Amino acid sequence: MIYHVSIYGNDNNMGTAEAPFRTINHAAQIALAGDTVRVHEGTYREWVKPENGGTENNRIVYEAAPGEHPIIKGSEIVTDWERVEGTVWKKTLPNTMFGDWNPYFERVNGDWIVNPTETKNGYYVHLGDVYLNGVSMYEAISMEDLYTASTRYDGWQVGLGVTIEPILRPEQTIYRWFAEVSEDTTTIFCNFQEFDPNENTVEINVRKCCFYPTKNYLNYITLRGFEIAHAACPFTPPTANQIGMVGPNWAKGWIIEDNDMHDAKCSAISIGKEASTGDNDWTCFHQKYSHYYQTEAVFRALVHANWNKETIGSHIIRNNRLHDCGQNGVVGHLGCIFSRIEHNEIYNIAVKHEFFGHEIGGIKLHAAIDVVIENNNIHNCTRGTWLDWQAQGTRVTKNIYHHNDRDLYVEVTHGPCLVDNNLFLSEKNLEDHAQGTALVHNVIAGNSNQRKILERETPYHFPHSTQVLGVSKLFGGDNRIMNNLMLGMYPSSTQAWNPMSASYNDFIPPEDYYAKMTAGEFHNDNRHWQAMWVEENAYSGYASAFRAEKKPIFADGMSAEVEEKDGEWILTINVPEAVVFASCEPVTTERLGVPVFTEEPYENPDGTPVDFTKDLLGNTRKSAVIPGPFAELTAGKQTIKVWKQ
Repeated sequence: MIYHVSIYGNDNNMGTAEAPFRTINHAAQIALAGDTVRVHEGTYREWVKPENGGTENNRIVYEAAPGEHPIIKGSEIVTDWERVEGTVWKKTLPNTMFGDWNPYFERVNGDWIVNPTETKNGYYVHLGDVYLNGVSMYEAISMEDLYTASTRYDGWQVGLGVTIEPILRPEQTIYRWFAEVSEDTTTIFCNFQEFDPNENTVEINVRKCCFYPTKNYLNYITLRGFEIAHAACPFTPPTANQIGMVGPNWAKGWIIEDNDMHDAKCSAISIGKEASTGDNDWTCFHQKYSHYYQTEAVFRALVHANWNKETIGSHIIRNNRLHDCGQNGVVGHLGCIFSRIEHNEIYNIAVKHEFFGHEIGGIKLHAAIDVVIENNNIHNCTRGTWLDWQAQGTRVTKNIYHHNDRDLYVEVTHGPCLVDNNLFLSEKNLEDHAQGTALVHNVIAGNSNQRKILERETPYHFPHSTQVLGVSKLFGGDNRIMNNLMLGMYPSSTQAWNPMSASYNDFIPPEDYYAKMTAGEFHNDNRHWQAMWVEENAYSGYASAFRAEKKPIFADGMSAEVEEKDGEWILTINVPEAVVFASCEPVTTERLGVPVFTEEPYENPDGTPVDFTKDLLGNTRKSAVIPGPFAELTAGKQTIKVWKQ
């Protein structure tokens, strides 16, 4: 059955092309496995809450009508503004407009929120937002701030580790809002500067989500071809009920593709956990340290929430544009298992800096078991991708990262985590607070930061399974770094951020590790450093080889940058002959071995060996393998098309 929805329809109609429904949510209450909900041009201001799921062979499909552009928004247009003074206007609204979720009362809050939890005025950042001609405004911290601080913005940015640094942006025109909530009304004050709100479009977010079921286990739904925006969705740490602007809410087999999603207050797409495994218990109770709640969530999910491959995960997120969100493009803990995130453009995530917590990123996943992140263009984000806790069997391949504050963060995981054939072009490329990661055939332009995590014991799993095999602290190392181009384009920015691969010089080569193990020097886990397999990387500029590296290649003059031209992303790279005529040993699953704790090979989710003969562009490497993500290069400067939407 195909149901049609149009802004000119009526929910009392039959839902045919000639007599369409008016709302998507009405169709979502009756659509069954095998049905399609086809949505026509127009803006739909509603929260779509599917009532039913599909089956593997009979999905429920929600799609844009061919050639049309439907928009789902969590906002409403507000008119008839009253001038207060100068460029400040106000509008008083009944609280019935918001139902049981008033985002101008609800705070950005939860486990691992850091700043600002409270200012000196007792003020918190709220989930509300105001959009002037489609652009998100900034929340003022007081009425005084609304008037006096309209040309600058004090925010928060990520410092090293857990350090949060205040920032003051350069003088610029900032459009601000402030809300006062009473028992019956909400009054929104806005400094619109040079704009008259009654002659421009002003929208305010009023709904928590845009397309998100309130029930669990609604499987096999496809969402295709929409613009989706303006949800007042909450902060999504891994110990919370992770609610996004869009998401399956603990189900299996969703496909989210070909959408343009933007301006979620926190997370655009959530493939995360549900509430029964914990919902901000640290913030609510402060009974024990937060990471214990994190571990408990894993075991609760196993025992009480059907957390396994047969029931949860296996989602596909592809060909979307995800941008201008406060926290994440894609977020997920537990519910993300066995999923693919491929060919998305993700940008302007967590760059507004109105708030900061330890759960931000273009992609931020916990327990990303057998997840593949492939061929994405991730740029202009505070953090590009953050793989946190149990990134086991995870593969990050053929992505381009650039103009991020940090490109990739791998934290408290025992591996195997395979990072191959990527471009890492920002100044800070890799935060390695884990072990068991393999870096193979990448371009790494900048610096890395590594540390051990001895204060948190983290679960690891049987291969390709959610079942827990054990728990351990993170000793660092146990990495494989092979056949990469280390450009060394940036000097050490701080004592902790250094060019690859010398940043690992305190670790030991494999032969020393096994000798110490045999001699009993690591008895009772009292070990200092684990082994590093570092072989045949090419170095230039500030980069330098690992102290015990096998067959390093020295090739001064390497550089790379990427820019957009007419919808295509073009890499300009300069390589000397030493790279072009290098001959590296081919990398294979067998050669990479297994990490110490999980003893799981660096292999595909189905257990087959990874094909390392294919480069970033899909070309086949020749018998003479060169370092980096390309099968072949020419000496000197050249341009390569590396990504297209």
